[in-house]
Amino acid sequence: MAVTLDIADLRARRDKPASAHQSAQASVSPSAEIVSLASTSEDGHGCHAGKDAMRAAANAAGMSETLDQLAKDYPAGPHDQPQSMCPAFGSLRVGLRMRRTATILSGSACCVYGLTFTSHFYGAKRTVGYVPFNSETLVTGKLFEDIREAVHQVAKPADYDAVVVINLCVPTASGVPLRLLPKEIDGVRVIGIDVPGFGVPTHAEAKDVLAGAMLKVARNEAEQGPVQAPCGGRAGRPTVTLLGEMFPADPVVIGAMLDTLGLDAGPVVPTREWRELYAALDGAAVAAIHPFYTASIREFEAAGRPIVGSAPVGHDGTAGWLDRIGEACGVKRATVEAAKNRLLPAIRGALSASPIRGRITLSGYEGSELLVGRLLVESGADLAYVGTACPRTPHSEADRDWLEARGVTVRYRASLEDDLAAFQAFRPDLAIGTTPVVQKAKEAGIPALYFTNLISARPLMGVAGAGSLAQVVNAALGNKGRFDAMRSFFTGVGQGHAAGIWEDVPKLRKNAAPAPKAKPHAHDPIGEMA
Repeated sequence: MAVTLDIADLRARRDKPASAHQSAQASVSPSAEIVSLASTSEDGHGCHAGKDAMRAAANAAGMSETLDQLAKDYPAGPHDQPQSMCPAFGSLRVGLRMRRTATILSGSACCVYGLTFTSHFYGAKRTVGYVPFNSETLVTGKLFEDIREAVHQVAKPADYDAVVVINLCVPTASGVPLRLLPKEIDGVRVIGIDVPGFGVPTHAEAKDVLAGAMLKVARNEAEQGPVQAPCGGRAGRPTVTLLGEMFPADPVVIGAMLDTLGLDAGPVVPTREWRELYAALDGAAVAAIHPFYTASIREFEAAGRPIVGSAPVGHDGTAGWLDRIGEACGVKRATVEAAKNRLLPAIRGALSASPIRGRITLSGYEGSELLVGRLLVESGADLAYVGTACPRTPHSEADRDWLEARGVTVRYRASLEDDLAAFQAFRPDLAIGTTPVVQKAKEAGIPALYFTNLISARPLMGVAGAGSLAQVVNAALGNKGRFDAMRSFFTGVGQGHAAGIWEDVPKLRKNAAPAPKAKPHAHDPIGEMA
């Protein structure tokens, strides 16, 4: 059941000075004053309600347009979505990394606690704002008023350039209308986004939700008149904007490559401060290092900037990327060939100096899995499978085609079941993947590496990337004997009668029924991969 609330009437009934809301009132169109909020019971539609119920509630609450856009930008896989951390962490992380940017969360207290804990675990040193709610404030619309009041309290131009408000699952499902927040308060931009777990599949894509929303605001500002230049001033040569978070050394390496083409590296999006957004939009082209930043790509295309997929990884990847960058930026063919002649031999030499020998399966949810796969193959590895939690997009086709041409199975929107099935089917010498994949491999006595901490946290581009993986991968491959020894020593510990703490040796009861066999998973990708 939905209730219709007149937000203007709620404002009038609140015991607040009218002057505190004048700037917001001016930015809200009269037709937007009436909103529909889903009536919920108890604590509303919490995560326990299930994704279908949450989506139905959000649609009933007038959020259909938002959910439809999210579904178009970030399509789910056949299994609904990958198993990953709360997607909202991606947007939260982007906001917390930006200077002079405040972030306010609106969601269930347990979710906010988990997100705040995770953000500080990953090194955030900034306060995370939170607007609590209960059933009454959620249903009556007071939560929206509380959010609006919090934004007014935080939006001080001496402290911030922007205030980001993020709706988590419950406020999105209940239709809390962040679109009605003022767009600006005393020069401080206010950006409200919905990042529900039932609408955004991965935290990697949630980074794009906020980056795209900020680029849209920045583009509109640039179209209206002069904007702030970068701190170091505008580059003297055309720049290439780098799209997607990457290892800190990679933009430097890419910049050195672009220098051979007579170009400069522009900002990395997501940016670290607001004015970098203008410089990003001012680039001659956009290098989609992470090709799934769909909302950001839409803004760059609206600004007339060409998009170049893939990245300068390995010999072939670097050669193809330089060709496409040169074409997009109008660089003379002779200059591009000269750059390739200068860069490619060193990359080939670094690859041959650090060969990798062994069968590997690779999976992750950071978005760089296909790039890492290319580097492993060129290093000599027998790469059997690449699974990524991110979706297939036109800008990742070059990487997919290259890998599949070399016999690698590529799976977009890979689930944990897909990754484990690949592990079982291909029996690798080394499994690179998420935590449960690593656990499964080590239980089987096979070396394994956690993708996020040990692989994606290394340079991948150019000469620096060519030899960066070999050391850690070869060290892991060399640990097979240690795993065999440990497996032999610990065989049977914690299993069957050896599990738990027993006062006496347990005895099998007479006529005890055998344990039921596990039912096969409905989606069986093992047969598809074997």
